Amino acid sequence: MILSQDLRGTAILCGLAALFTLIAPGFLALFTIITLTQVIGLAILALSLALIWGYGGILCFGQTAFFGLGAYAYAVAATNFGDASVSILIAMAVAAAFAAALGYFAFFGRVSDVYFAVITLTVSLIFWALIRRTSGPEYRIGDALLGGFNGTGAPPLNLPWNPSGFLFPEQTFYVAMGALILAYLFCGWLVRTRFGRVCVTIRENETRAELLAYDTRLYKLGLFSIGAAIAALGGVFFSVGISRVTPDVFSLQQAALTIIWVIVGGRGTLIGPILATFALYFLTSSLGGQVLLNTNLVLGVLLMAFVLGVPRGVLPSVMDLGARRRPTGRRGRRRPRRAAPAEPAE
Repeated sequence: MILSQDLRGTAILCGLAALFTLIAPGFLALFTIITLTQVIGLAILALSLALIWGYGGILCFGQTAFFGLGAYAYAVAATNFGDASVSILIAMAVAAAFAAALGYFAFFGRVSDVYFAVITLTVSLIFWALIRRTSGPEYRIGDALLGGFNGTGAPPLNLPWNPSGFLFPEQTFYVAMGALILAYLFCGWLVRTRFGRVCVTIRENETRAELLAYDTRLYKLGLFSIGAAIAALGGVFFSVGISRVTPDVFSLQQAALTIIWVIVGGRGTLIGPILATFALYFLTSSLGGQVLLNTNLVLGVLLMAFVLGVPRGVLPSVMDLGARRRPTGRRGRRRPRRAAPAEPAE
């Protein structure tokens, strides 16, 4: 019964997303459509962290490392090969392979959760520092210049059967929304499989999972690599949305924002961080147009308010509130037990 309700809710959400995808270009300005494509990439990044942290218990402060790797790998591959479809797969494979190598040493080396979070953040900041120092003409991969702090151009998407048939921004928006919906469906399916249930068990009690003969290191490594590939997909659409990729994709600010999106949306949910990404991004954009309040200060106050007031996140709290207010039907009432007949006194 619970599973059928989850599937019905997923179908409704995907239907609403598909409807919005079809009608949005008709009433939104072109600039807003391009901005939405960028935010979709960020939402996929938040979804990847929601998957590995919310369902696997893997706190990764540097999820932006794979986000940025995907963006740069796509830009380099698309510039050299001229085919966006192949380049997207290359970007996801590069991020997943790097995550597998990093996760192997971390998980099989029994690195604790806190140290692992610090290591991933450090890796992301190392990428940020290294890419900023590649501004010379000698720093190139094939025909693609890395460009240093100025970044490099990200070629637009093209038709799979026609590399010269580039997509317009509205068409790119359709593809990005389709990728977000598919990524959400995939994550929802994954957490319901045996693999996903074992990952949740490891999150709850890793020692107990090991006593049940599960190799927790392999499960965490697999989930971490899948999350990296999804984050790379977000990096692709973010770079395509702005037609450029810069070292800022690895920055500390981007890493902190990703954590905030998951915390506010609700750790342990998939749709919550996605909705929080859209809401907080456009809130930040609106705050950036005024000079009265500092944007970072407002985000800090919001984070503190949500952590202290709504520690589980907005979506889980709203769902709990709705469940408490829902009237209990006849079937939900439990019949009182009949008292056992008294035994005769001896």
